[in-house]
Amino acid sequence: MNTPATGMTSRLETSTADQARWHYRRSLASRVTLLTTMAVGLAVAFVAAGAFVTVRMQLQSTLDESLLERADQAAEAGLLADNAGKIPSGVLGAADVRIIFLSVDSRPVSADNVPALELGQPELSVLTGDSAHSIRTLTADGTRWRVATVPSGDGHALVIAQSLEPQERVLAKLGGVMLLFGLAGVIAAAMAGWAVARNGLRPVRRLTTSVEHIARTEDLTPLEVEGDDEVARLSTAFNQMLTALAASRDRQRQLVADAGHELRTPLTSLRTNIDLLSQADVSGGLPPEARAEVLEDLRAQTEELTTLIGDLVELARDEPLTHVVETVDLSEIVDRAMVRVRRRAPGITFDVGTESWWVVGEPAALERAVTNLLDNAAKWSPPGGTVTVRLADGVVTVDDQGPGIAGEDLPHVFDRFYRSQESRSMPGSGLGLSIARQVAERHAGTAEAGDSPEGGARLTLRVPGVGTPASADVTA
Repeated sequence: MNTPATGMTSRLETSTADQARWHYRRSLASRVTLLTTMAVGLAVAFVAAGAFVTVRMQLQSTLDESLLERADQAAEAGLLADNAGKIPSGVLGAADVRIIFLSVDSRPVSADNVPALELGQPELSVLTGDSAHSIRTLTADGTRWRVATVPSGDGHALVIAQSLEPQERVLAKLGGVMLLFGLAGVIAAAMAGWAVARNGLRPVRRLTTSVEHIARTEDLTPLEVEGDDEVARLSTAFNQMLTALAASRDRQRQLVADAGHELRTPLTSLRTNIDLLSQADVSGGLPPEARAEVLEDLRAQTEELTTLIGDLVELARDEPLTHVVETVDLSEIVDRAMVRVRRRAPGITFDVGTESWWVVGEPAALERAVTNLLDNAAKWSPPGGTVTVRLADGVVTVDDQGPGIAGEDLPHVFDRFYRSQESRSMPGSGLGLSIARQVAERHAGTAEAGDSPEGGARLTLRVPGVGTPASADVTA
């Protein structure tokens, strides 16, 4: 049972996860627009800040050079020192500054309306000769002043103070202009990003619409591919997937159609025999010999139907289910298959020669594949004929003494439900060789058909492996 603390923690974690994934719920166009706007906004902010700081430093440097130069010229002239505190700076054409005279043995003197500047150690160091000059910013009555101090003879110093209000007004106007242009640039970047995202993602939207149409209608018509960009590659890959899906659906439909056709024959025969037994029971029954014959026919048809259904289930799986995989001797599998086939075909002679060949695979599937090859050879061999079976170096060769395989049938003998013209009157579903090939491919092998040197057909099953069980374990 969850405690209140646990429940609260779970809600907080869920909320945090939702907030962390909020951007995934946004459209791709909006994300592109947002990222473009953020990138341009950061770039504009950095450029504006850099420009503002550069202009401010340049104005400050220019003002400092001007103050020091004017102070040096005034100190060298000596006129102001001789008339200390008597001549206002405005009379001298320097109305934008305030001039203050410092001396070691008296208080600061000025003919200007000087604000209450708190002169301190930097100015005293210049007065005593410890510093060549000083310049710094002081605040008086809410106004910031730039104060420069230079020596003016022994025991005297000249202080020039200039208000920073004009410079601050210029910087304020510059900041406002940069802010307006920055906002305009960000808005323009957002609009341009939205337009680029809309136009750039138009192929993606068209592809999305086509995919939704395919999902809704199951129309697997390939999409039209334009250009050679990433979207075109995606469309090409999607067309390849559609082609594979269409082929798989066609195979499925063909399998269902062929299976229905193959199932119809044994089912019809079963129904006929059952109807015959029912009518015979109503009219007094069949003779024992006839009844036994009908029952034997029913049993054979049931076995054929069971085999056919098992083959269909095996072939219908695109991916095999989990099977027992182990190291087995292929010669033992051939021997077990021979026991089964000899019981089914007592009139056929089997000439068998095998060598040990260890493989890693599914024993049941391999035995079924070999049995199918042997059943096919026994079916086509004449009464009293011989089927030659050889296993050497992982190759199982089965030769019969039948009529062989016609040239037009040879490419199709491993196809599902394929039956040659001669085999239509013989028992079988046309799935045995197809299953053999599927088993071989599942074990990285091959199944082939050809002509036997003895005049019949030759079926070959190749399965990779090794000659000793120890090596097979290493290979596995």
